[in-house]
Amino acid sequence: MRRIALVTLVVDDYNEAIRFYTEALGFRLVEDAARPDGSRWVVVEPGAGTQGTGLLLARAKGDAQRGRVGDQTGGRVGFFLYTDDFARDHARMLAGGVTFLEEPRHEPYGSVAVFQDLYGNRWDLLQPAA
Repeated sequence: MRRIALVTLVVDDYNEAIRFYTEALGFRLVEDAARPDGSRWVVVEPGAGTQGTGLLLARAKGDAQRGRVGDQTGGRVGFFLYTDDFARDHARMLAGGVTFLEEPRHEPYGSVAVFQDLYGNRWDLLQPAA
């Protein structure tokens, strides 16, 4: 079986990124291992299972990477967080301090609202239509 297992997200700080993704978004910390070069291998996932794609939180190294933190996709929505209960997750995320850039919309393809992570990357919270 082939699948995309991880997507790298460049961050400023491991601990603040872990805190945001686990507390504000409700992800789970899958792995946090020190590496010989002083970096860490940090993986978070949105669900309890292993069928989705995880995020590898990679601390920026050098000016080029630091310049990409929060703008990895040039201002476009680059990440899509699917949910089976839009109202529940939207309310929980708001209570957790997540910034939504628009009010929820109900489109033919599902319920959606754009939010940003702690660095400014844009995400869709999306409950696909049944």
